[in-house]
Amino acid sequence: MAGGDNGVLLGMMAANRAQGGGGRSNRGGSMFNVFPMMIIPVVAYAIAAFMGVDMSAGVFAVPMVNGSLELSVGDILIILGMLMLFVELIKSAGSGTATIVNHGLSMLIFVIAMALFLLMGQFGTAAFFLITLMTLMDTVAGFVVTIVAARRDLAVGGEG
Repeated sequence: MAGGDNGVLLGMMAANRAQGGGGRSNRGGSMFNVFPMMIIPVVAYAIAAFMGVDMSAGVFAVPMVNGSLELSVGDILIILGMLMLFVELIKSAGSGTATIVNHGLSMLIFVIAMALFLLMGQFGTAAFFLITLMTLMDTVAGFVVTIVAARRDLAVGGEG
């Protein structure tokens, strides 16, 4: 082989590894990559709202130097939403089929959450508005990160 052919071979091997090849099975993580995690705080809020839980009711208080920090049901659901948004942003770095399906499902969750916020009285709270905003950020950030990753992959593959 000539010297230039080794670089092509190494590049093809690296691309194969990046796509999940190289003898490793990627079946276990695909369902995790498709499942949109932001559905968890939306469904948790819906269950609590339909059970008649007061979202501003304090659950527990954390003692602080200047008093106490009281966390309500809505606050805990917002914290859960922030954790799920973090997981979704990490998952959105891929550019495979599972990631694209995840983005489509994330958009569906945003549309459902927005409809619930606008049309159902018990969902018209600041806590659910913030959860709905997180679903929007998940959708937009997921598409942006995927587009940037795809452009980077095309730029690396297109140079020769």
